[in-house]
Amino acid sequence: MKLLTLARDLRRRKAREKHSLFVAEGVRSVEELLRSHLAVRGVLVAAQLADAPRGRALRKTLDESGIEVTEVSEKDFRSAAETESPQGVMAIGEVPERLLDTLDVAGVCRLIVLDGVQDPGNAGTIVRTAAALGATATIALPGTVDLWNPKVIRSSMGAQFQHPAFHAGIDDLLSFLQRKQIELWATDASGSALEKAGAPTRLAIAVGNEGSGLSPAIRAKAQRTISLPIAGNVESLNVAVATGIILYQLRS
Repeated sequence: MKLLTLARDLRRRKAREKHSLFVAEGVRSVEELLRSHLAVRGVLVAAQLADAPRGRALRKTLDESGIEVTEVSEKDFRSAAETESPQGVMAIGEVPERLLDTLDVAGVCRLIVLDGVQDPGNAGTIVRTAAALGATATIALPGTVDLWNPKVIRSSMGAQFQHPAFHAGIDDLLSFLQRKQIELWATDASGSALEKAGAPTRLAIAVGNEGSGLSPAIRAKAQRTISLPIAGNVESLNVAVATGIILYQLRS
């Protein structure tokens, strides 16, 4: 399959899952991908990449990398791009095989569980925040946006290229937590106020859908439900902001 045709196809989640491939668009995302250990199938470039010094530097790096680079017209590039103002570069990378049982959860463990988080911007921000604050992994349950969605990748600035972020089923996750003796905390406005004292060494924190919150299965299995005390005239916090505060509070 030609690189341009493949890039167009990978706009669909089914195609990404079928091929185990994703698209990283924009100078920053492609730079991050090249810094990671993920395999790169090829890169599409258009003339506008040379409009800025950073773009020209990236093109030089690509030319020296041995990665297949295909030049296309600006019109063709736009047909595969997701952004309104494309920077003229997108790379096709291989989704890494990440599984619960390959996680290193020895010592202090902090897992972020995305339970039906559907907004790509929120999911990407959570992945990047989890990576920045030293979380062990980010696990997406069914109903959550694809973590390899181009919009998620842009929001995370490519954090999932190195931070363990992947999808898993609820039953598989709950079984894993039980086997590894990892406590599960749910987040909800009705929960008890978060305090760092008393937090277990091994902990999974579940954050829910922007509108409906956590799924009944996660609520039922959580050992504790926590909340962030906020002003009474504010109904709730954005899920990505709340996750960041919780992770920061629980840093060891």
